[in-house]
Amino acid sequence: MEREDRTVYEGGQGEIIEKKSRFIATVKPVKTEEEALELIETLKKKYWDATHNCFAYIIGEGTPLKRCSDDGEPSGTAGRPMLDVLEGEALRDVCVVVTRYFGGTLLGTGGLVRAYSGAVRAGLEASVLITRQKGVKLQVGTDYTGLGKIQYLLGQRGVKILDSRYTDAVELDVLIPDEELAAVEQEITEATSGAAKLKVKETCVFALIGAEPVILEKKET
Repeated sequence: MEREDRTVYEGGQGEIIEKKSRFIATVKPVKTEEEALELIETLKKKYWDATHNCFAYIIGEGTPLKRCSDDGEPSGTAGRPMLDVLEGEALRDVCVVVTRYFGGTLLGTGGLVRAYSGAVRAGLEASVLITRQKGVKLQVGTDYTGLGKIQYLLGQRGVKILDSRYTDAVELDVLIPDEELAAVEQEITEATSGAAKLKVKETCVFALIGAEPVILEKKET
């Protein structure tokens, strides 16, 4: 997995109106094509009276699986523009369904492309998007003399402290992106003249939601 790995953490729903036609975009994170197809069928049943239920999804790493459907709209006016928005946002493991209720006025090819693209953007704005990163949970053991130096170094790098334990010494659990681990370990070692004890407790995949880290996957070392 590359460092820049964008996906949907929490789906959402957005709606736009174009010449009295309603376009409702439902965005969800999916891991498999089966999950995407299940979502599409669920929404087709929910919006059974809609004129169209068009969809697009991107699933997997490397060369991901990509599918889209115009669901009866003129070819290339719905599914492909929807997929273009997802690709433009560099998202994967995501499915979006845009439900249209016809308002009585034809939009034309260009109007449909703008409407379906705009609906997807509205759906993404209502969702929580994240960038997944590989990282490690590093345990840092120190005496109270070295604590201030370590906290300063971590603060300078924006490294998040997940947990701290204070007894006769101090233990900190910190979350560090993979590519920063070697540098952080070296800086802490130099700042404490080798007194700090460093141990990688687990590897993980994490993301920042706002300023707060959320661990998405983890593996004990």
